[in-house]
Amino acid sequence: MTYQKHFMEIAVAEAREGIEKGHGGPFGAVVVKDGEVVASSHNQVLSSNDSTCHGEIAAIRKAEQALGTYDLSECELYTTGEPCPMCLAAILWANIDKVYYGRTLADNARVGFRDAKIDEMLGGRNNLPADFMEEKDRELCLELFDKYNKMDKTIY
Repeated sequence: MTYQKHFMEIAVAEAREGIEKGHGGPFGAVVVKDGEVVASSHNQVLSSNDSTCHGEIAAIRKAEQALGTYDLSECELYTTGEPCPMCLAAILWANIDKVYYGRTLADNARVGFRDAKIDEMLGGRNNLPADFMEEKDRELCLELFDKYNKMDKTIY
């Protein structure tokens, strides 16, 4: 599996759509298998009144439906932000092989999200394989935060 920037650009476009429509925070995700997009989505916590409807979760649900399976082995996930603990658990349950993310948990905290605090409460990420998650295109994804920070927004 090799990182491909155009998949992160799709995740960024998803996130941009979500924040412009007021669906939720600046988080978009894409599930890829064999070099093809299986599904993409964005955070919809506010529009759906569902605290679990993060971009990664929504994309995983769509991908599983599209592939007719709960097992996303041989898939990669591209996401604009380092996955929160809930999303990370869902990624592991779905057997996704690799995660590429833009912003870090520390970046998420700068705009009011509690990901790092919850992650710390649950014991952190020390037991993950070293090559399971990889930060890529942080600057591209930080542009979303700049836009999000300038908006009248709800932090949850």
